[in-house]
Amino acid sequence: MNDAHLHLLVNHFPIIGTILGLGILITGMLLKNNSVKNTAYILFIVAAIFAAFSMGTGEGAEELVEELPSVGKEIIHEHEEIAEKFAIIMYLTGILGLLSLYTSIKNHKLAKTFSFITLALAIAASVFAKSVGTTGGEIRHTEIRVNSTANENAPGLQNEKDED
Repeated sequence: MNDAHLHLLVNHFPIIGTILGLGILITGMLLKNNSVKNTAYILFIVAAIFAAFSMGTGEGAEELVEELPSVGKEIIHEHEEIAEKFAIIMYLTGILGLLSLYTSIKNHKLAKTFSFITLALAIAASVFAKSVGTTGGEIRHTEIRVNSTANENAPGLQNEKDED
């Protein structure tokens, strides 16, 4: 198993875990249920750990695919830049998730404040998750690139292009 394979194994959880965690946190806040909120906090902590693993395997994955036809260094660089920002937001979300979990368990007066801060970070992380997932997918899935010739030749898209 090489770094590219490891990267593919771990890079999906920060994205999916964050989005699921966001939905669970919102549900917990609406229901005012600490157990549900605590589940979201744990998901954010685990997603942050997986984000660190993903960042650790990204460089090795880059070395293996950057010279492949239709990949190129520019598209990898774009993904890497967004991934670095996403990782920072994930680390902060994981730390806030840990603080939120602690204050929730201890019934601390700041528990509600921490949950709203964690919510804000989780929303930001979810926005970046979409971008990092898309740019990562574009590395090997040329059909999803905006300027893809596959998109230009796709049925139904030609008519929209002609109308412009």
